[in-house]
Amino acid sequence: MNALSIQNVCVSYAKHQALKNINLEIEEGAFLGILGPNGGGKSTLIKAIIGSVPYTGTIKIFGKEQEYASLGYMPQSSGLNREFPIDALEVCLSSNLHKKWHFFYRYTKAMQEESMEYLELLGIGHLAHRSIAELSGGEFQKLLLARTLLTKPKLLLLDEPTANIDPQSSEHIFEVLAKFNQKMTIIMVTHDLSAIASCVKSIACLNQSLIYHGEPKLNAEILTKMYGCPVDLIAHGHPHRVLPYHVHDEKTGECYEMGAEHCHEQMKRLRCMKE
Repeated sequence: MNALSIQNVCVSYAKHQALKNINLEIEEGAFLGILGPNGGGKSTLIKAIIGSVPYTGTIKIFGKEQEYASLGYMPQSSGLNREFPIDALEVCLSSNLHKKWHFFYRYTKAMQEESMEYLELLGIGHLAHRSIAELSGGEFQKLLLARTLLTKPKLLLLDEPTANIDPQSSEHIFEVLAKFNQKMTIIMVTHDLSAIASCVKSIACLNQSLIYHGEPKLNAEILTKMYGCPVDLIAHGHPHRVLPYHVHDEKTGECYEMGAEHCHEQMKRLRCMKE
């Protein structure tokens, strides 16, 4: 079964068309990375899936329209007031409030232990009783991810989960998400090319319309269509998978993609030398 089916979806804001005729089928168990320029419609597509923006077309979640109970969503920026007097553990515990909440509702010991387990998993267990106002931006991002994972969704939607986080913490988050991908389908908006190299199984490139959907491997043609002009990108970690390196043979006039053995250990620019 497809976890997500998007057919002819369009979204417009006033006179601006944010998305145009998006068609996308995501199988259950997939880990999809959504890439594209700023303003290309990535976050808008996620908002259409969760039903927070009006759209035309059809969106089905596990075969049903408006099946929002199956979703977990972590936005790019939280509306949570960082000055609210609540600690990290309490934020995680609040993921249980959908379970028959009433005025005298109390969190069980099992809920507290599970919340601590997820905080430890994200590397912030030592901050369990720290006020959210005292957390750094990266620590707060990890906290929001822990809370979202605690809802145990069948389909997890993440909008820039590693924004403003250092590379080491980002890599840790990708490792955690790869483990949870064994239990759930994940769709993640990202600008982080290391995510493509390390955890996603497929990518979708957006710029109002769907430019590409397939293996996590970019080339000059896809990048030019996505950004509207030729670009150079730098990838770290596993560059040969993300951005294949091209050289131009002056004798034959042809352009060849070099293998991983020709990639620099730390980084490599995608550059086709053919004019």
